[in-house]
Amino acid sequence: MVGADHPNKKGPTRRFEIALCLPGEAVHLIPEPKNKFDRRAIAVYSERHVQIGYVRAERAQLIGTAMSKGPVSAIFQRAEQWGASIRVHLDGTPAALPEVDDSRANDWPPPGSDDPDWWPDEVYDD
Repeated sequence: MVGADHPNKKGPTRRFEIALCLPGEAVHLIPEPKNKFDRRAIAVYSERHVQIGYVRAERAQLIGTAMSKGPVSAIFQRAEQWGASIRVHLDGTPAALPEVDDSRANDWPPPGSDDPDWWPDEVYDD
């Protein structure tokens, strides 16, 4: 999802609304065929009906086609630097968050760490 830095016409900013969204919370996908920049644009609204952005252009045609054929389910996954990640199921089944693999929760450094020499500050007892 993109467009988080663009202002809404009224109400809270998109970034503020994204900060209120919880993982797994429903989001609403609204096609905008009269959008002057992209007739395939699909706006993304929070559960509170505040716009938080748009589906990425690369995904909008696929999702829009699925929406025209039947129900599509979408949920908020997490806030991102560019906006937010959402999960969309195109087959009518409820969208769900991916399962978390807790088996590596105590690995250090974390998988994919950019700086293997970085270590957190030691936490001392009070």
